Amino acid sequence: MINFFEVLGLPHQFALAVEQIEANYLARSRETHPDFHQLASASEQRFSLEQSAALNEAYTTLRDPFRRAEYMLALEGGPSAADSREMAPAFLEEMLELRMEIEELREGGDPARLHAMEGQLRQRRGKLVEQIAARFDAHQRQRSPQMFVEIRQLLNEAKYIQGQLRDLRAD
Repeated sequence: MINFFEVLGLPHQFALAVEQIEANYLARSRETHPDFHQLASASEQRFSLEQSAALNEAYTTLRDPFRRAEYMLALEGGPSAADSREMAPAFLEEMLELRMEIEELREGGDPARLHAMEGQLRQRRGKLVEQIAARFDAHQRQRSPQMFVEIRQLLNEAKYIQGQLRDLRAD
């Protein structure tokens, strides 16, 4: 598996600033972009194209915190979404109630309440990202397989929140 952190010249950690990811991406894309290697040999052009594709994939993956977390779990041998679908029953019940509330809000057409609900969901998603970052940070210090399970559970919850946001905005 290609190490996207190495591709972008970034430290292997969850806590990365989007600005740092973007700056490294732009600097490296100038070095590898095929347009800058048009006069090179066919093999050098092919290599440049492969490097550029890997760079784009690394950037797309690492700039999104949820994709970054999924990628880091895969790199470290943690459980995938298919391996572990467990979530607390209380969370699932809450999501069912929230889905029903979203339906009511959408049918009622109350833009202020819809906007407030969206803000609450975005805030919750942000807290999940913070919790994921804290778990990855703790894992770096103590290397606990249990941390992977906790991260997976948080990612599963985040996917539900993303789905609720998508449903809230659906026309």
